Amino acid sequence: MKTLFSLLSIFIFFALSTNISAEKRKDWENQHVFDINKEKPRASFYSFPLLDQALTFNREESPYFKLLNGTWKFNWVPKPGDRPRDFFMESYDVSGWDEIEVPSNWELNGYGVPIYVSAGFGFTNDPQPPKIPHDNNPVGSYRKDFNIPDDWSNRQVFIHLGAVTSAMYIWVNGQKVGYSQDSKLPAEFDITPYIRSGSNTLALEVYRWCDGSYIEDQDFWRLSGIERDVYLYSTPKFRIRDFFFKTELKNDFRDAEVKVEVDLRNHLRSTERGSVEIKLIDGDQVALKTTGQVRSNGNDDTQIVLEGFLQNIRLWNAEEPELYTLAVTLKDRRGRELESLAVKVGFREVKIAGGQLLINGKAVLLKGVNRHDHDPFTGHVISEESMIQDILLMKQNNINAVRTSHYPNDTRFYELCDKYGLYVVDEANIESHGMGYGERSLAKDTTWMAAHIDRTRRMVERDKNHASVIIWSLGNEAGNGSNFEATYDWIVARDLSRPVQYEQAATGRNTDIVTPMYARIDRLVGHGTSIQDRPLILCEYAHAMGNSVGNLRDYWDVIEKYENLQGGFIWDWVDQGLAKYSDDGTLYWAYGGDFGPEGTPSSSNFCMNGLVRPDRSPNPSLHEVKHVYQYVKIEPVPFTSNQIKIENNYDFASLARFDFRWEVRSNGKTKLSGVISAPHIKAGEKSQYVLPLENLNIIPGEEYFVVIRKVLNQDWGILSKEHELAAFQLEIPNTAGEKYYPSYESLNFQRASGEFRYSGDDFEIAFNQNTGELSSWISNGLELIDNGPKPNFWRAPNDNDYGYQMPQLLDIWRHAADSARVVRVESSSVQNGKASVTVEYALNRDAGGCELTYTIYGSGDLIVRMRFKPGKNDLPVLPRLGMMMSLPGRFNNLTWYGRGPWENYPDRKTSAFIDLYHSTVADQLEWYPAPQENGYRADVRWLKLTDDDGNGFLIEGEELIGFSALNFTPEDFTLPGRGQIHTIDLNPRDEVYLNIDHKVMGVGGDTSWGARPHAKYSIMPRNYEYQFRIKAIDKNDNIKTGFDFLK
Repeated sequence: MKTLFSLLSIFIFFALSTNISAEKRKDWENQHVFDINKEKPRASFYSFPLLDQALTFNREESPYFKLLNGTWKFNWVPKPGDRPRDFFMESYDVSGWDEIEVPSNWELNGYGVPIYVSAGFGFTNDPQPPKIPHDNNPVGSYRKDFNIPDDWSNRQVFIHLGAVTSAMYIWVNGQKVGYSQDSKLPAEFDITPYIRSGSNTLALEVYRWCDGSYIEDQDFWRLSGIERDVYLYSTPKFRIRDFFFKTELKNDFRDAEVKVEVDLRNHLRSTERGSVEIKLIDGDQVALKTTGQVRSNGNDDTQIVLEGFLQNIRLWNAEEPELYTLAVTLKDRRGRELESLAVKVGFREVKIAGGQLLINGKAVLLKGVNRHDHDPFTGHVISEESMIQDILLMKQNNINAVRTSHYPNDTRFYELCDKYGLYVVDEANIESHGMGYGERSLAKDTTWMAAHIDRTRRMVERDKNHASVIIWSLGNEAGNGSNFEATYDWIVARDLSRPVQYEQAATGRNTDIVTPMYARIDRLVGHGTSIQDRPLILCEYAHAMGNSVGNLRDYWDVIEKYENLQGGFIWDWVDQGLAKYSDDGTLYWAYGGDFGPEGTPSSSNFCMNGLVRPDRSPNPSLHEVKHVYQYVKIEPVPFTSNQIKIENNYDFASLARFDFRWEVRSNGKTKLSGVISAPHIKAGEKSQYVLPLENLNIIPGEEYFVVIRKVLNQDWGILSKEHELAAFQLEIPNTAGEKYYPSYESLNFQRASGEFRYSGDDFEIAFNQNTGELSSWISNGLELIDNGPKPNFWRAPNDNDYGYQMPQLLDIWRHAADSARVVRVESSSVQNGKASVTVEYALNRDAGGCELTYTIYGSGDLIVRMRFKPGKNDLPVLPRLGMMMSLPGRFNNLTWYGRGPWENYPDRKTSAFIDLYHSTVADQLEWYPAPQENGYRADVRWLKLTDDDGNGFLIEGEELIGFSALNFTPEDFTLPGRGQIHTIDLNPRDEVYLNIDHKVMGVGGDTSWGARPHAKYSIMPRNYEYQFRIKAIDKNDNIKTGFDFLK
């Protein structure tokens, strides 16, 4: 306690150390002023006069609660000098003012401009803290009339403002009450001296920018207004001010010592006596009850500590979030209830030991995401329905942890995390990114220490009783220095039940966890292979911007290998797009640069980093996250043909609540199926099972896969019965089968009109004899192509690629084959029902040489072989190695046998199983908000494109191929920079552009500002050769695959 008091003394010293010049400053540009007349921070709870009311957990059941949300009078001006100065006077006429809903962000209601910048400040390019521009600081003036019931007399009355951005003054009935900063934590004021029974007038003056904006420089939309609930509540004059629920687990986590520190406030002049009673309620049973007598002097604070011991407790963890009800009741000297509260609490232990983060003694892997408060229609105003939707999606996709990047969330979010089970890293609302990390960093400027401590203190005090909060975070990207050492010291003096982390502290004294951002795999290996007294948990990694999250499996192979690596938090959960409508009424997701006049600060689409889109529909990367994060491992037992091993990687939960449904799949059909029902495999254990495959008729040459799906056989918290939480695909070894080779059929050849023409029954294939290009393919009288296959070395950039200037660095490949010089064109005579055309190209800019050989069979089969040889020595990696052809738009029906159903790439494909899939070309487009590479499928055996009558093409690779089939070319998605237009701005072409690839570069994902795809997912410039078969088909064809390319 001495340490805590000394830290508070430092805090008060800096809060009061205002020199003469500081005293002349505006409050909203004075780092020393952030709290005038605010109540001390406290834990989140609601006050009730009776315990029975408190146990409903419905604040509306209290007669002393009044919600002020709704319609308020509102006036907006672009700068402080224009604000209505006396609007808070009751006599001031606001009848002509506009109306606005509270809570809301005023920029989304037509007042001012939403600004997105990832780092830096929305109001200046020349930051000079604490100065704020007086000509660019919009002010919103709010007025609201409210009634105070008669039965609230002789009681204390408080107003609660859940979150106001960024600074505000408050008046009641024309009297100034106070001032507040901190956009993401509640401000409470005792308004008892200012109110009267009946009608009252509330006035708020809210500033868009203040000195606090320098430490609220987070990577999100800069929006303003009242963002969370506003309400009044009334308490008795002798009341519960705060409480702290503490536990110490004993006897191998079976029992617990309980300590509840209850802080009381006596607003009366007289000494008050009474009692405090606590109950721990488990279901409908009182598990623990204890009472203590209390005496409180007039106008004073008093603390009482109540203790107890509870046996056979049920532990809280994210898998099995067992909660108890803590009820606290204050009674007067006669035993009558004065006030009660009830909250949900949990028993759990969090500590660092042996270089690991332990929860209830288990080294838990945090499979996390970073989450911003974001709604595409309401901005930073988040409904409970949206919170539940986020938690449900996270749980459905095996996410067990969330970092509240980069500020405390609404208290309801923590209650829901307590209830449904998510580990929370609770982060202070501190980021001064735009000041850098050097000597100008506000972390080193002690005049800002009080502001840093205040924000940290208010977060901890508000959220200290939530079981879900397992780690405190000091803030984000604000440098490191004495201010963060002070906030760390304050926390550890106040709360020893949780570790503290701060990324910028690196391995310094003021972090209990090594928590880097975007550390590469070799950094993780270095930590994992060395002796450490702290775990490494990535506070941000796998930057999920657009088409991203490649190589996630590679990260987790390393994380799961080393005991002192314990997971990380993907950046981030949701694309921060705002709803906007095109001229024709089409909804799209807007980002930086889409609002305001030219010159409005913008970081373009850098806010679109989510695993889910603004409406919470999944990006393809979420499927990969779900698969990599899944909690079981299934593998075949060596030296057996029908046995599997199931390993339970949950930390606490048994697998008995799941069924494992298996089926043997081949060529899109189920051959056998069965269920392993409710296996009783405890956490951390494994067991073997025999699959009854003896009746499986395996045909040589066919592929067979066992697909096993882990499905809930009962509801599990927020998750419903039948939800699938894991899936595996295991290949069944098989012998080679007989290959298909066309029987001899006659093939005709002629030269005409500058073409080589080959024909057989119902088909004619023509090549330009000067360029060697496939110029026509007629089958059953129908033209099937627009342009034949041409070498293509360009994959459109994705958001990650723009980060390392891929369009410039790999530019040699973009047009390498465009109008490439034809070195030779040769055609062979027809022999044994087949002939060939060979064309050799010299690629542009000495990129290399390319030889194409087309072998035409009398059966109508066409074999295309591509050989590539690099040119000059200093060539960069290739984005793609393949061929592209265009087909008439009527070929919109797509079937493929390969990985799917969703988009996948070489470095993001473990969740995409090999099977037979059906779709359309139109549905291959992934609607990333900004145009970029999309729509790919990897490890494909064959595919077909047909029109509605069944006419089209079958394409089969000698080896595995990849493909995309879109109504767009790679050039359509290639722009000078990212985020310059929106995907809805692109017009689909009439043609189908089919890429048939030997290789394609991965999407990457380590960062979006310099990291390239990993080497094993890159295409090095060396000799390559591949070939594939094209066959014209109609609805009557019996499609044969397994072509013998070697014959």
